[in-house]
Amino acid sequence: MNLLSDNLRGILLMNLAMLVFTLNDTAMKAVMQTMPLFQAITLRGIVTTAGLLIMALVMRQLVLLPPGRDMGIMTLRTAAEVAATLTFLTALQHMDLANLSAIMQSLPLVVTLAAALIFKERIGWRRLSAILVGFVGVILIIQPGTSGFTVWSLLGLASVLTVMVRDLAARGVSSAVPSLTVALWASLAVTIMGGIGILFEQPVALTGWNALLLLAAAANLIIGYLTVVMVMRAGDIGLIAPFRYMSLIWALIAGWLLFNSLPDALTLIGATIVVGSGIFTLLRERHLKRAARA
Repeated sequence: MNLLSDNLRGILLMNLAMLVFTLNDTAMKAVMQTMPLFQAITLRGIVTTAGLLIMALVMRQLVLLPPGRDMGIMTLRTAAEVAATLTFLTALQHMDLANLSAIMQSLPLVVTLAAALIFKERIGWRRLSAILVGFVGVILIIQPGTSGFTVWSLLGLASVLTVMVRDLAARGVSSAVPSLTVALWASLAVTIMGGIGILFEQPVALTGWNALLLLAAAANLIIGYLTVVMVMRAGDIGLIAPFRYMSLIWALIAGWLLFNSLPDALTLIGATIVVGSGIFTLLRERHLKRAARA
């Protein structure tokens, strides 16, 4: 009964994490319709960094300079986070929210394949087949050679690759570095990047509406960071992980309600293939781990 309760709590937390991350993206897309990219990144980053710093101090999870090998890995992860933020938000500025979210659903497939190539983690023919099928779904989403294909679709794929580097680098960070410190490093670096970018933009006056949107984005980002950490400590992560695909559902709802946009049929078919392949891969990995423990 306790395990069931832990799993249910983990599933609810994962759904909450995907919701708040989508709300963050939605708020940022709305802000960037009237505010330059780097100004929006900087203002959101200031609030997010301040919130994470306060929490890290209160919870005594602040490690300014990670020891030894962690320093190099943290630097790589943080650089990947900066690149991921820049590519994702630039693509988001020019793409429908749901379309970009559909591309991002290929992330678990890319991470699984990259882990096999880089860390020599074994993947059987079933998971490899699912990954290849998932990539077919990605092609249907970006629709190369058609009028629906744009350079922003490629930037969305670049975002997937940078997030993949970030996630793989995170595997090498030791438990001596608290999760809040990892998040704080990332937030601070992204904020600094935004501040440098402002030098090449023409900032606009901050309206009350944009201020509320940026505060909402920062608040949702902080909640997302915390809930993701809590998810990793609740229940069977192999069972919980597939619920990350709820982010696509939230993105479809937000895009329809707030931006009056929905993906075309081909994109929805591709997204369904990607999600199905990803869920199969995650559940297959869970099955193999349980069999190995048995």
